[in-house]
Amino acid sequence: QVQLVESGGGLVQPGGSLRLSCVASGFTLDSYNIGWLRQAPGKEREGVACIGTTDGSVVYASSVRGRFAISRENAQNTMWLQMNNLIPEDTAVYYCSANRGGFSASPLLYDNWGPGTQVTVSS
Repeated sequence: QVQLVESGGGLVQPGGSLRLSCVASGFTLDSYNIGWLRQAPGKEREGVACIGTTDGSVVYASSVRGRFAISRENAQNTMWLQMNNLIPEDTAVYYCSANRGGFSASPLLYDNWGPGTQVTVSS
């Protein structure tokens, strides 16, 4: 059974940091592009970052570039999203996912979702 489980969310003040984790089971990540996506209340799900299969290529949404960093460890079937200098606009439920259809964070490429982890940035 394919499963993705995110963790690490929480409440943080503006300027703070969080590190999200995602563990995959039921399949091996090494042949998949991995993405982090988020959905804020009342908004559509949007791509945040994507990391390629083996060469470490990464792409970020312009809104998070320079503040967020995506990484993966295939041997652990795990991925992370380091989020620094958080701002209130980063408040959302964050999801991890995987795809073999393209190197992109576009939600259109992903169809396996975990429950997500809530990130709230507020003073």
